[in-house]
Amino acid sequence: MHTVAIRKDVHQRDPSVAGKLYAAFCESKRLARERMRHLGALRYMLPWMQTELDEIDEVFGGDPWPYGVEANRATLETLVQLLAEQSIIKAPVPVDELFVPVRGDLT
Repeated sequence: MHTVAIRKDVHQRDPSVAGKLYAAFCESKRLARERMRHLGALRYMLPWMQTELDEIDEVFGGDPWPYGVEANRATLETLVQLLAEQSIIKAPVPVDELFVPVRGDLT
């Protein structure tokens, strides 16, 4: 749905920043999904909230917005191909060249 970018100079100064940012987003999403299930006082005005959450779990395996390259590889490869076909980029770029690998301590 969205891509987060880190300036190259920032990543070069501290290569662990990518992993730390990724871990922070994962934790944020985990907390948000957990809070969605606190149904004592609905945070969202959806009368069939629990049914919708159950359906999300069933259809998407619990995560309709997966993070990471591998979980989104097919979509990213299609995006790159379409960008090339529409002459937005000169030629397709391998997806693995678009993102830095997450390394180091994620805490």
